[in-house]
Amino acid sequence: MGKLKAVVVVTMISTVLLSILWRATLHLEDNESFVRCLLDHSHPSHPISSAIYTPKSSSFSSVLESYIRNLRFNESSTPKPFLILTALHESHIQAAVSCGKSHGVQMKIRSGGHDYEGLSYVSTLPFFLLDMFNLRSIDVDIETETAWVQTGATLGEVFYRIAEKSKTHGFPAGVCPTVGVGGHISGAGYGNMMRKYGVSADNVLDALIIDANGRLLDRQSMGEDLFWAIRGGGGASFAVVLAYKIKLVRVPETVTVFQVDRTLEEDATDIVDQWQHVAYNLPQELFIRLMLDVV
Repeated sequence: MGKLKAVVVVTMISTVLLSILWRATLHLEDNESFVRCLLDHSHPSHPISSAIYTPKSSSFSSVLESYIRNLRFNESSTPKPFLILTALHESHIQAAVSCGKSHGVQMKIRSGGHDYEGLSYVSTLPFFLLDMFNLRSIDVDIETETAWVQTGATLGEVFYRIAEKSKTHGFPAGVCPTVGVGGHISGAGYGNMMRKYGVSADNVLDALIIDANGRLLDRQSMGEDLFWAIRGGGGASFAVVLAYKIKLVRVPETVTVFQVDRTLEEDATDIVDQWQHVAYNLPQELFIRLMLDVV
């Protein structure tokens, strides 16, 4: 009887191990099939192979971790993508969309990684990561007071390129220089100039997107409903935004900025109360931001 139990246990363990090995082999085959799909969709003039990173790649971890801003999601237990595609051309995005659909896997899009919940690079489902950081060109036209900005650029880069051309132009956006343009504008984009000029999304004139069918569309061809949705409707919800055409706004050459710090012992609660009664009623040129922190 004891031998029979031992045989049964060994058989069960063997079955479990075989099942695990079968699933791992199947998963590996699926991943290899996905890579082949990307390569098959690659244009000879813009090869995609140099933009593909798998866990076998020596740079996989460094590429993944380079834009993880919330270190809570940089743990060994955090689900990892089975592939990272650092797109270098719009055709790479089209390939990602097409292969993602045909293989039924989730695509996460990351342009800066500043989302607090890691939604651009974490998932409970099998997923691959489309990282936009290589697509960061910025073309500023002061004569028309506009700029075309690819979504892999950061806010700091946008501000710098505008300042190179003009000391009296700016763009209403956040103050953190490493925030990605794609995530910022797709989430509306609030900043210190919003009382006078609105949020970032209010100052977008056009956009280039790759839709779910892999088509490259601008504002006219995508239609006003979709154009409205990609300006504040949430990142990775409606399309892959390749670039935004933004409207530059006039700013004074000299801007005054100051900061006042108070603790609870220094009547900080009174300042909070006063802020609620004063801030909204000030001239649009004056913006007061209240931040509460632990000291």
